[in-house]
Amino acid sequence: MTKHAVVTGASTGIGWAIAARLRASGWRVTGVARREDRLQALASETGAEYFVADLTSDTDVEALRAHLAESGGIDALVNNAGGARGLEPVANADVDAWRWMFEANVIAPQRVTAALLPLLREGARSNGGSSIVFITSIASAEAYEGGAGYNAAKAAETSVAKVLRLELAGEPIRVVEIAPGMVETEEFSLNRFGGDADRAASVYKGVENPLTASDVAEVVGFSLDLPLHVNLDHVTVRPVAQPVQFKVIREPLKVRGEHTP
Repeated sequence: MTKHAVVTGASTGIGWAIAARLRASGWRVTGVARREDRLQALASETGAEYFVADLTSDTDVEALRAHLAESGGIDALVNNAGGARGLEPVANADVDAWRWMFEANVIAPQRVTAALLPLLREGARSNGGSSIVFITSIASAEAYEGGAGYNAAKAAETSVAKVLRLELAGEPIRVVEIAPGMVETEEFSLNRFGGDADRAASVYKGVENPLTASDVAEVVGFSLDLPLHVNLDHVTVRPVAQPVQFKVIREPLKVRGEHTP
């Protein structure tokens, strides 16, 4: 039986790449996002199905649940939608930006997970298990100046994943957290800096091989393709050039020391 995954934030970046990776390995995928034109492009390129929804809307999420219920259970939910806004210090924080980050990164994943949990249980009943994946960030554990709002939102999302794993203990439903470091995508930094393309590009300037969306998607695909009794509780994935969130090597990587034949 073909497994069915729901991927939020599938219209761009990591979400798009996850949908493509799962489709390539035989999954049925429903991509969810607000932009129908982008979802149509995803469907055309990958064969994924799609559903247009704003995950901050109770009405839209209920419509998503009803749509998916018509096809029976689902086998995986990938909570990928989210994002960052601004890089101001706490003293100058934009409260509306913080409110948006909590809504997008914490409340929306809770809303979607709660709505779709009965369908995940149905999938687990039919196929021996199901999975819930949260795409968080190294920002959830590594604070950095200017990142307080995003740090706080992603730390809260990590807590949601940890608590959910405890609450589902005894059921064949695994909860996976993937925490990426620096990933160069077309929109994440651009959105963070209000469309300032030069500032967004400077984030990755000089960095040898920042992660790509496909790198993260490969980790997600691996976690879902493992036997259902194997749970990757928490995976941190980052480029070699970023040993910790706030230390990024902005020059070519090279071996130090004398050459030994």
